[in-house]
Amino acid sequence: MDEPNTNTSCCGDSSPDRSDVAPCCEQPPKVSDTRPATGDVPWVEEMVSTVVGDVPRVATTLRLDDRRGSWKARWGIGRMHYTVAPGLYAVGNPTPESLVFVSANYKMSFDRLRSQLTGRDAWIMVLDTKGINVWCAAGKGTFGTDEVVNRVSVTRLADVVSHRTLVLPQLSAPGVSAHEVKRRTGLTVVYGPVRAEDLPAFLDAGMKATPAMRRVRFPIHDRIALIPVELVMSAKYAIFIIASFFLLAGLGPGVYSSARAIAIGLRCAALFLGAYIAGAAVTPALLPWLPGRSFSSKGGWAGFAFALVVGSYAWARPGVFENGLSAVAWFLMIPAVASFLGMNFTGASTYTSLSGVRREMRVAVPLQILGAVAGLGLWLAGRFV
Repeated sequence: MDEPNTNTSCCGDSSPDRSDVAPCCEQPPKVSDTRPATGDVPWVEEMVSTVVGDVPRVATTLRLDDRRGSWKARWGIGRMHYTVAPGLYAVGNPTPESLVFVSANYKMSFDRLRSQLTGRDAWIMVLDTKGINVWCAAGKGTFGTDEVVNRVSVTRLADVVSHRTLVLPQLSAPGVSAHEVKRRTGLTVVYGPVRAEDLPAFLDAGMKATPAMRRVRFPIHDRIALIPVELVMSAKYAIFIIASFFLLAGLGPGVYSSARAIAIGLRCAALFLGAYIAGAAVTPALLPWLPGRSFSSKGGWAGFAFALVVGSYAWARPGVFENGLSAVAWFLMIPAVASFLGMNFTGASTYTSLSGVRREMRVAVPLQILGAVAGLGLWLAGRFV
């Protein structure tokens, strides 16, 4: 996780990772610098004239292109470039009295927000979160106090609106100090609901959130939606490991055997893929029902269950394992692999804390390495039995 920048000196931060901060000693940026560069963007309807120049008016109905883009991002296709230009946008026909909503420049976050503002007049101020969603950006510091203050200055928001309120997503709270924003900009931060779909009810109630709106939920459909990117992100390592099993499977008494490499390699590939699916897909889907509190233990249990299924099948139909050493090896490797992949899902969940993750890893990673190395050693030894 990137460490947030803590340099808050007023007159210019020369740090290379903060080159976007406008020094407060200088004159306000030119109007041409305050508008997002939209280019030929299908979700921009037209430009709205304001005192600081033209601002893009965005559609609130998501198009097929928007949904296809979200699907691709879910599968890790162009994920790091699925962004919106930071800056100020208009929804409907906003006036100086219209509310200002703050969003990350990860397009899926931006789309969720604008799609819930149908029939309303509002402004959307998009921060430069480096293409990271709201919650993760808040944890990394890119959706933070400094960026909110900077974007208010760069967009000359005080010249556009007559009120002093910013509506931020609740999940940005870990990165934003509301009283600091108030002190440095004069703007009051109001935190909206956790989920964008609750925004209309929140606004209709006079920006009052119910306890349900403040509750962070992680239901099964949300967990399943995150599985594809988990599978894709680890796929290159899985392919390398499977290829290694094919290569090593040809070892044995006498000369290297290509036929043995293919026959045993196919079985190893199937077993490893089973462990891979158990950790990266089954564990997220069944998260609340798997034993244990830590994600590593939940993944380990999913892997152990798969190992039991394989063991039962091998008992009924001998030949799945070449010998006893191979069987013991896979009973060690399968839970280790699934445990590691299950632990990796922690970063996509709603239960993470940096200290908790570090504490879990100190215990889990050595055990995972021990299981994987011991299992691989036994499997290699079994090649010569």
